[in-house]
Amino acid sequence: MAESASTYTAADIQVLEGLEAVRRRPGMYIGSTDIRGLHHLVYEVVDNSIDEALAGICNRIEVTIHPDHSVTVVDNGRGIPVGINEQTGKDALEVVHTVLHAGAKFGSGSYKVASGLHGVGVSAVNALSAYLEVEVQRDGHVYRQRYEQGKPVTPVEQVGKAKETGTKTHFLPDETIFKQLDYRFETLAQRFREMAFLTKALTIAFRDERADHEMSFHFEGGVTSFVRYLNRNREVLHSPPFHVEAQIEGTLVEAAIQYNDGYAESVYSFANNVNTVDGGTHLTGFRSAVTRSLNDYARKAGLLKDKDTNFGGEDVREGLTAVVSVKMSDPQFESQTKSKLGNAELRGQVESVVAEAFSKYLDDNPRVGKQIVDKALTASRARQAARQARDLVIRKSALESMTLPGKLADCSEQDPTNAELYIVEGDSAGGSAKQGRDRRFQAVLPLRGKILNVEKSRLNTILGNKEVQALITALGTGIGSQFDLTNLRYHRIIVMTDADVDGAHIATLLLTFFFRYMAPLIESGHLFLAKPPLYRVQRRNDVHYAYTDEDKDALVKGHEDGITLQRYKGLGEMNPTQLWETTMNPDSRTLVQVTVDDGAEADRVFDMLMGSSVPPRKRFIQTHAKEVRNLDI
Repeated sequence: MAESASTYTAADIQVLEGLEAVRRRPGMYIGSTDIRGLHHLVYEVVDNSIDEALAGICNRIEVTIHPDHSVTVVDNGRGIPVGINEQTGKDALEVVHTVLHAGAKFGSGSYKVASGLHGVGVSAVNALSAYLEVEVQRDGHVYRQRYEQGKPVTPVEQVGKAKETGTKTHFLPDETIFKQLDYRFETLAQRFREMAFLTKALTIAFRDERADHEMSFHFEGGVTSFVRYLNRNREVLHSPPFHVEAQIEGTLVEAAIQYNDGYAESVYSFANNVNTVDGGTHLTGFRSAVTRSLNDYARKAGLLKDKDTNFGGEDVREGLTAVVSVKMSDPQFESQTKSKLGNAELRGQVESVVAEAFSKYLDDNPRVGKQIVDKALTASRARQAARQARDLVIRKSALESMTLPGKLADCSEQDPTNAELYIVEGDSAGGSAKQGRDRRFQAVLPLRGKILNVEKSRLNTILGNKEVQALITALGTGIGSQFDLTNLRYHRIIVMTDADVDGAHIATLLLTFFFRYMAPLIESGHLFLAKPPLYRVQRRNDVHYAYTDEDKDALVKGHEDGITLQRYKGLGEMNPTQLWETTMNPDSRTLVQVTVDDGAEADRVFDMLMGSSVPPRKRFIQTHAKEVRNLDI
């Protein structure tokens, strides 16, 4: 100990120059170096253009993914300033791209509203790119500078004349930092659609040259258009949506509300166009306003009697689709990824604006008010029944081993972080899984038949379902507002279904349940899908497993004679050894982690696939029919 301590000297202290800290610890600045971090680079650059739009200067943004995986973002804003920055003695364009916490958003003059407030956005992108080239049109001239791995390799050069203004950024993420350069068009398109909804009259044109795919977004209706979009496959109780937009103490508050006949809550919050997925003070204020307004209206209209208790938040949020957006000069986000807003004053500001306007809307539209209150009354009664059912499930869970589902084959591992639960369909697959598993850390829960479709059911009905009860009890977390992640008995939950249409349906039913009632499981990275093989390919004594038709074709090619090919129709057709080797052995299996990149789009898709409206589902199936690889009829 003494010797090792003596070697720790001043020489061991490292000072990371410039952007080296970003390259050394990229996760601190963009969240991760997987596909989410890759997308985050694009968002950071586009956010700067969005800030120009929020300032009322930019009305068009163009985003292009090139075949070599580089990205170009062009806007018609003012253009990043050029010229010597007195504080550093360097050109302002270079300072913005090479110095952390440098930008025009810290003062109060250039940007009253901005999403990229930490000043690390474009400099972090620069640091994590193999190269970045920026071209600025400003003051009648075109200026350009190139950087490689965050370091300038050219000076800021004047390269031509300009008739317009704006900024063009072209960058290639560094392959030595990111696991793979593989953007998802749909994920990026959803984000750009969201940004266009939140910025009226802004056009965002998005093109992916890898597949010659392009989309353009422009919405004059703002958040009202957003709510209509979210509800487009649902039966709504009133149209058009309620909308309010008001300035209060320097904050612009905008919200839209529309109820539907479903049971899920679909409420999304934004601060300076940033999706605050973990909510914050603005969302708290919004929810309080809706609850208070509906209680006051119900009392005043005689729809709630003196003996009736007030509606709870859960009652008034059943079937609620809403978007609340605030724009302000000094948002306090919890981190660079900006998932939660913390400004204390926002709660009161949003509650005041929404409560006043929504109360007036209910008074002016008594038929709509009665429909919403009636829905809340039904939800309130159902909540009482659900509480009894939930308490029953919780009481059962509390008895631990005595009340764990009889069909659950538990593992011996007591530490949840090392334990995993396989949820399988049917007794046949359950039997193979129980025999093939490693009993030390793998538990198996077979479900009989298809789990209840929670998209079409209230919580009290859901909690009365035996398969759902078994699932809740096995996990130990409770459900809905009572969900407690700290009680999770297995830190890896793996849905293992047949590789056919029925299996996909069961997996979708389970994913809908987890998304609606156990969302923290997904958010915390605990939920996975197993990927069983489609084929067993035997060449003499060599056995291989193929997980796709392409894998199978590659294994068979050139060996057509002497090949024994078995197509697995279900997990039950595999013996325990095969199931272990292919789907349960941590050393050889393939697991797909379930993540939600865009909560609003996931909400819309689950409603479309599992909700009551048939035409949108039919259109979806027809549109994607060509993508179906295996269909058992």
